Amino acid sequence: MKLITAVIKPFKLDDVREALSQIGVQGITVSEVKGFGRQKGHTELYRGAEYVVDFLPKIKLEVAVKADLVDQTIEAITGAAQTGKIGDGKIFVTSLEHVIRIRTGESGEAAI
Repeated sequence: MKLITAVIKPFKLDDVREALSQIGVQGITVSEVKGFGRQKGHTELYRGAEYVVDFLPKIKLEVAVKADLVDQTIEAITGAAQTGKIGDGKIFVTSLEHVIRIRTGESGEAAI
């Protein structure tokens, strides 16, 4: 089992959600976050004054999948979230040692 964490541009959320549902991913957790990478934020003009926006709004997705769905999930997220411009985001894959469904007590892959 793997936990796939993706940080994407906010306007790409619906596209990514649709791509994940098409490959059979049943659940995702979505958080609104702020951050920056190589782009280092940007400057904006507000009422004649210029100021630096260090942290840009992003969406963080967390998806728990069986090991055999990892590559498909990464391809779906990448294909749906990619704009070709700086700030498209990142995908992180980590191992899940144990998963438990609280309602039923199921554990392991059955809990995903």
